[in-house]
Amino acid sequence: MKASLPMYDIVEIRHAHDALWRGFARHFRRHGLENFPNRLIHDQPVNSLWSDDSLFMSQCCGYDIIHRYKHRLQVLATPWFNATGCGNGDYASTIVVPTDSAFDDVTDMAGKVAVINGPESHSGMNALLSLVSPHCRSSKFFAEIKISGGHSQSLALLREGKADVASVDCITYELLGRYRPTAIESTRPLGLTYPAPAPPYVTAGKFDRETVERMQNALLEAFEDQSLLDCRQTLLLEKIEISSAATYQRIDDAFKHNLRAI
Repeated sequence: MKASLPMYDIVEIRHAHDALWRGFARHFRRHGLENFPNRLIHDQPVNSLWSDDSLFMSQCCGYDIIHRYKHRLQVLATPWFNATGCGNGDYASTIVVPTDSAFDDVTDMAGKVAVINGPESHSGMNALLSLVSPHCRSSKFFAEIKISGGHSQSLALLREGKADVASVDCITYELLGRYRPTAIESTRPLGLTYPAPAPPYVTAGKFDRETVERMQNALLEAFEDQSLLDCRQTLLLEKIEISSAATYQRIDDAFKHNLRAI
């Protein structure tokens, strides 16, 4: 079996993810679960990970859970994060521009170059288009949209002067600011996008209801475990709430009217 928590697994805090998983493992055992990995996998491409039949647990983009992986993954819980732009299980994206940008509002940036981390990302694409779509005056809002492959790479394109604006998951932006401040140098935030449910913890769709409920109960207990407080704080984690794919439907509802901005 395989497990990974890839959404915020930057190298500087990987030790905290490993410690959190060891804590999860203790609570899985307490709830009668045995066939699960003792260690997390790091750096495996998420598309192959989330499609792997041996997946036990991961964390997935909310947009993916209701689209590409809706038949392969099922939602366990929604984590609550302590970061600017987060609240009550929701998160947002930080709209970021180069420090010397003349703009203070993304809706004034028609005709500029945007960079997204990927075409199926809520935080990197959908959240940004939700803001600018109502301001389209032609078939497109931005003159060009570049695809970087990741939030850190999007920030690098801003620093290098190769893009004018990016939408960066607010949790990623805060983690980079704390633990890799060079990643956000020469950039500044303009504001936040509309909120959406934070990326869920997921498991493979093959697991039966009893197994899923055991996993959920174990996760709830792990988030009450004071021995895991330090690693949770490092990861900006406050608590979790049991949820389902239905929780993430509002991401899809918001996306449908944004296509004309691409």
